[in-house]
Parts: sequence; C-alpha cells; structure tokens
Amino acid sequence: MVSNSKLSIREKVSYGIGDTACNLMYTVVTAYLTFYFTDVFGLNVVDVGVLMFASRIVDTFDSPIFGILIDKTNTRWGKSRPWILWFCVPFSVASILLFAGPHFSYGGKLIYAYVMYICVNVLYAAVNNPLTTMLPSLTDDTHERTVANTFRMVGGQVGALIVNLSLLSLVGLFGQGNRAKGFFSTMSLFAVIGLIMLLITFFNTREKIKVKDSDKAKVSVKDSIIAIKYNKPWIITVLVSIVAYIIYTSRATAAIYYLTYYIKDAGAVSLVNSLGTTTIIGMLVVPTLSRYMTKKRMIIVGNVIAIIGQFIIYFGKFNITVICLGTVVASIGLGVVFGILFSLLADTVDYGEWKTGIRTEGILAATGSGVGIKLGSGLGAAIPAWIMAKGGYVAGAVQSSSATNSIIISYIFLPILACILTIILLSFLKFEKPIESIIEELSASR
Repeated sequence: MVSNSKLSIREKVSYGIGDTACNLMYTVVTAYLTFYFTDVFGLNVVDVGVLMFASRIVDTFDSPIFGILIDKTNTRWGKSRPWILWFCVPFSVASILLFAGPHFSYGGKLIYAYVMYICVNVLYAAVNNPLTTMLPSLTDDTHERTVANTFRMVGGQVGALIVNLSLLSLVGLFGQGNRAKGFFSTMSLFAVIGLIMLLITFFNTREKIKVKDSDKAKVSVKDSIIAIKYNKPWIITVLVSIVAYIIYTSRATAAIYYLTYYIKDAGAVSLVNSLGTTTIIGMLVVPTLSRYMTKKRMIIVGNVIAIIGQFIIYFGKFNITVICLGTVVASIGLGVVFGILFSLLADTVDYGEWKTGIRTEGILAATGSGVGIKLGSGLGAAIPAWIMAKGGYVAGAVQSSSATNSIIISYIFLPILACILTIILLSFLKFEKPIESIIEELSASR
C-alpha cells in the first residue's frame, strides 16, 4: 500500500493558516461581540444573552447538514476543500456586515443583530467544518494527525493573538472616538486578510485518504444516524468539546468586563487577552506529550492546570502581575486541551468506521467540531450575560456589588466548574481496543 502518512511542512502550515484566517474574524465575535452589542451598538444585556443562546441553538443544526453535504461531495478537489473555496468570500463579507452598526430603531437593531449573527455563524461553519473533516483525509497516521492538528490550533491562536493585541488599538485608530466606525473598519481589515489566508489553505492542501470507489456517494442519512448512534467515544468527545468551548468563550467574553468594572483597569484588556494566546505553549508540547500519554489523560491534565490558573487569578485580586500569571497558567492548560481535541475527534471517525463499517468523516467531524464550537461558544457567551443580568449589570455605569460579583463568577468560577465537568465526562471515554490497532486494521482493508 502506498504510504499516506507523512505531511510536508507546506501542507501543515497551510492547514494551520486556515484556522488563523477563521480566528482573525471569529475571535472578534467570540471575545468582543457581547461588549460591542451592549456598550457600542446599544443592546440590553438580557437581550444579548438571549440572542447569543437562541442563535446558537438554531445554528447548531448547520453542522450536521454541512457534514452530510460534505460526505456526499465528490470533486477533483476532494470532499472538504471545495467548501473553503465556495464560502470564504461570503464568510468574510458577513463578518464585516455584523459590525456595520446601522442606525435603526432598537427593534430594528435587535433584528439586524440576530440575522447577521446567525449568518456569520452559519458561514463560519461552512469554512471551518471542512478544516476538521479534512483532517482524517490528510493522513492515516495518528501522530501526524496530532502534529497537523497542532499546526491548526497554533495557527488559530496566532489569529486570536493578532486580534487581542491589536483590535482595541485599531478601533481607536480607525474610529478616532467613534467606536462603531472603529469596529467596522477593523473587522474589514481582518476579513480581507482572512480571505487571502483561506485561499492559501485551499490551494496548498490535499485530501490523500480515499475510500473505495464502490463506497463513494452511498452515505445516506440513515447511515449517518447509525454512525453516530453506535459511536460512544464520539458522543463523549462532542460533549467534552462543548464544555471546552464554554470554558474558552466565557473567559474571553467576561475578561473585558472583569478588567474594566472589577479591576478598573480597561487598559489591561489587550494585555490579558493577548496572554490568553499562550495556549500556543500548551499546544506546542502536545506532540511530545502524545508519545508518553493518552489523549484522554492529556485533556484531564490540561483541565487541572486550567483550574489552578483560574484560582491564581482569583487570589491575585487587583494585582495585574498575578492576574497575568494566572492567565498564562490557565491558557497553557487549555492549550493542551485544544491541541489534542480535534485529533481525538479524528480518531473517533476511524473508530466509527471500524465499529459500523461506515466511514462518515463529514457528519462525524463536522457535527463534532461544529456542535462543540457553536453550542459551546454560544453558551460561553450567553451564560456570562445572563449571570451579569441577574446581578444587575448596567453598561457604562458604576456597578453594584451584586453586579461585580456576577462578573467575578462569570470570569473565574464558571470556567472552573466547566473544567470539573470535562474531567467527569472523560471518565466515560473508552475505546474497545487501542486506536492504533483500529487504524492498522482499516488501512489493511483499504
């Protein structure tokens, strides 16, 4: 059999750049959109919380749909890559329009926010899901998948780092006192750069793992349901992914409120959010750790480290240096989690094929990543908004003690509880035999 194992540096970098592109636009959405909606666009925090959650519930269904469509796609470019080409422009345009800030009535603004937020999330799924569904087809070597996934995760964090380091400064530069104009201009810049990067990903990656010709285009909706029903490791991995994104997004969403209204140092927002991208350190050690530790154990260790980091932030109180230290520790822990999560998801695709005889990387990988990202990010943005609303948060005002406590809960303790839940979920993750043995059996039959 011809080896499909090794990936070139060019392929790995191009694959990683795809997530850099996505995060250039999507980090603005996950980390700053709640603040933009409440403090710039003028929406009520309760309405924003409902918007975030309701939109993500609707949006959750797009990932299974895209997964089924990807499974049925057969082009000279493969199954996954063409979707990046087809939807990179619409995603970039929608990201810009989300921050257009039209001068409508309050009801008009709320409707506009719903429509554009849903559009951005659907189109994000159209370009980002293929990055996940592509991974099992790039190589049949589980270690190479881990390395490729590390490039992707690091690439994504580079995109997030660029946003966190520059966004608020660019908003000030482009807006000159008009924050609405500043957000719109900054997102326009990120969207154009992201579009170019997505095209680089499309032109420099290849889907090498092919199914037999007799199996092509025969994946039915029933097959997809069977593939999910009998793949318990996939179900657990998806639940872990949802909770992981609740952790990531709740920290990113609540940080600007925590630093502005509790620490009372809005100037530290860019610094702390930028230090959040030290997740890269955790991601970079994943390929080495994977030689000595199972993926399940790595995720558990990562969550324990994240919990320690959150407590460092809490006990640091108003000391920015200690807050920064805790941010770095927590971020490194989360870096380990995200550095291995999608590689684990790719393994569950192979497990599903071995278990059921049906290979549905589209529905499994797209739904797995999409539901995790969409539902997890939606809850991660909505829950802090609801907690702060319950505490009496008022945009732009001096916050009451209950409002301040709600901000602390959102930024510190919500992620801690989610980390504990992740560890509990992982106790149920079991494969019937080593995944390496499963992949060897599948490779021999291809």
